[in-house]
Amino acid sequence: QVQLVESGGGLVQAGGSLRLSCAASGRTFSAYTMGWFRQAPGKEREFVAAVGWSGRNTNIADSVKGRFTISRDNAKNTVYLQMNNLKPEDTAAYYCAADRRTILGVVNNLGIDYWGQGTQVTVSS
Repeated sequence: QVQLVESGGGLVQAGGSLRLSCAASGRTFSAYTMGWFRQAPGKEREFVAAVGWSGRNTNIADSVKGRFTISRDNAKNTVYLQMNNLKPEDTAAYYCAADRRTILGVVNNLGIDYWGQGTQVTVSS
């Protein structure tokens, strides 16, 4: 069992930055591919970014490429999402995900093993 707790969301002006954190419980954190998804009101949950167990391999959605980066610290059981140059269309609830599949499995959301409770990001224009 893995529990995920997100933090770092908030209200920011367009062009600003936020860093989301997701702390995971359990001793097998490094065995999981970690990802971030987001869901805006009235829209489906969409993939944002994923990072493999070692931290070397990542996948970033085209909509945020060049602005968002994902990283992980296996010693701290934590995954991060650095969000720069935020836009109003980035407004959404952001969810942390943990899965034993590869990055492609997370990207395609084939059935995520564990989800966090979400943290709200609101970008004002």
